[in-house]
Amino acid sequence: MGGNGGIAYHLRDYSYNLPEELIAQVPSSTREASRLLVLDRSRDVVEHRCFNEVSRYLRPGDLLVVNDTRVVPARLHGNKETGGRVELLVLDPYKSPERGEAEGYRCLVKAAKRTKPGSVIELEGGERAKVLTPLNEGKAMVRFLSSEPLLTLLDRIGEVPLPPYIRRDDGIAPVNDSASYQTVYASSPGAVAAPTAGLHFSDAMLQELKEGGIEQARVTLHVGYGTFAPIRVEDIRDHEMHSEYVEVSPKASERIGKARKEGRRVVAVGTTVVRTLEWVALKCGALRPYSGLCNHYIYPGYRFQMVDAMITNFHLPQSTLLLLVSAFAGRERILKAYGEAIDNRYRFFSYGDAMLIL
Repeated sequence: MGGNGGIAYHLRDYSYNLPEELIAQVPSSTREASRLLVLDRSRDVVEHRCFNEVSRYLRPGDLLVVNDTRVVPARLHGNKETGGRVELLVLDPYKSPERGEAEGYRCLVKAAKRTKPGSVIELEGGERAKVLTPLNEGKAMVRFLSSEPLLTLLDRIGEVPLPPYIRRDDGIAPVNDSASYQTVYASSPGAVAAPTAGLHFSDAMLQELKEGGIEQARVTLHVGYGTFAPIRVEDIRDHEMHSEYVEVSPKASERIGKARKEGRRVVAVGTTVVRTLEWVALKCGALRPYSGLCNHYIYPGYRFQMVDAMITNFHLPQSTLLLLVSAFAGRERILKAYGEAIDNRYRFFSYGDAMLIL
């Protein structure tokens, strides 16, 4: 345990044992068919529900804030001119075509032998890409030698980059990840990972909530590959958070600010929404229209300004996401709830079940 009121700052204090078979490899049969663990902080109780019952815990006037980022098929396969296989993952597909042409795109490069600056990669579909910089921690700047915009090229020849813990066996029926690993309200292309808390909502469910007086607002955080990066320091305070592009429109800012002013609950759908709202409020002194990079790192001891409740999935041990929900609900309370979820055979991680923290 650390000092400062008994807050645990050791990374090992954010561990739990998860049976491998509870890591969801495929989505639920329908989006709202996921299970829902409800953690009520004020009463310190846990309830077990189905996600389509979430409206029981929301009330008219609540503002549901979602992340409308769209996952881009950012993984590409190709060959070096020498014949060796290469895999590229474009890490900043949201970058403007002008900037992409001028400076290239930041890519994770996987190959048997290191790629060198100047080397050309032959991609599928007859496209080509040129490596501009030396590899640094597996990443390099790459220029795509195509006449069409990068997003168009990716839509044509790219594939959805699934999280590293999703490993499909031959016995698993094919999954249309390009549809399943995408929220129904995804509209702003730029993410390389889904804001998974939103995967549980169907259009019909969102409409039903709207008719029940639950207001909705949209912000954007383009989820980056860094969301899967492990914490490599023992003292969690020493971790450096990766940066991701965020945007809060004037309309969203006004709607969220009005809810706060009127004392209505702001319910964040996902840790990405939590980080966006808290970051902008911290950066600007209040929630205002904003666009730029966000590297907001939330861990126990943090004082939340913007979010009253959140919907989230179950997160990896010793991850920044687990630290965030521990900051929101308390480490011991979260780990106890996770233990109960494991005992009740909930499905974990991106395609897994959901949690509502009140």
